[in-house]
Amino acid sequence: MTTSPDARDLEGCRIGVPESRQLDLFADMLERRGALTVRCPLVDIRDTPDQAHVTRWLDDVIDNGLDEMIWLTGEGLRRLRDFAERDGQTRLTAFVERLGQARTITRGPKPVRELRALKLRSDVAATQPTTAGVIEALADADLAGHRVGVQLYGSDPNTPLMDFLGDKQAQVKAVAPYVYADETETPQVLAFIDRIVAGDMDAVAFTSSPQIKRLYKVARANDQAEALTRALNGLCVAAVGPLVGERLEAEGVQVTLMPESNYFMKPLVRAMVSHFKPA
Repeated sequence: MTTSPDARDLEGCRIGVPESRQLDLFADMLERRGALTVRCPLVDIRDTPDQAHVTRWLDDVIDNGLDEMIWLTGEGLRRLRDFAERDGQTRLTAFVERLGQARTITRGPKPVRELRALKLRSDVAATQPTTAGVIEALADADLAGHRVGVQLYGSDPNTPLMDFLGDKQAQVKAVAPYVYADETETPQVLAFIDRIVAGDMDAVAFTSSPQIKRLYKVARANDQAEALTRALNGLCVAAVGPLVGERLEAEGVQVTLMPESNYFMKPLVRAMVSHFKPA
């Protein structure tokens, strides 16, 4: 793709891109702006190995319906749709019909986008795109005896949300349709960490919490965690949204910039442009 000279407002910026899914798309957005990207795939997303659990969950939803459905990620909705579709269009149609009968709660914009693709809508939006935001949005809801579906992400049991729904006396129907898996060999991750510590980057852009978990897992195993934190705090650290920002702050890393509302890659790129080339 040809880029006009006026668009190369990240010219010469060295940006670390610790991404796996959609790595090329995000890196290309930055490179079209003139950035020099340092790519390091850190995690992969795969269907859960416990596929029988997902099948049982789908059967239960199709047979008995739900009163509420909580979507935490767009990835989760996409995976469940694919699981249902593998058994035929009739099963997928029945699943979508049941979802349409439930009150839908969404944690952020990505599940909303996936719902629209199924001609469904979000009825209740989290006050912020975090678990705490979901809990706050449902604080006054009467859920006693309600069948409440919850799409979990990765292998995280999301104890705060489960405890909240338990206190509300809801009948929780949780499903975890995917897992995060390490994709990159440790030497490649260590080389990425070494470049950060050596000051070889102007910025690092994080787009998911599992990236940070994997990066620090390798850093700690090699006595590099403190050096990594110091180095990150000396450069521009970009986070795609609050959940990623919270994970960075838990590691002692100060977030430099984040999109103001739409937590996607394009707004993240625009925020980086504003940082490096203010108007």
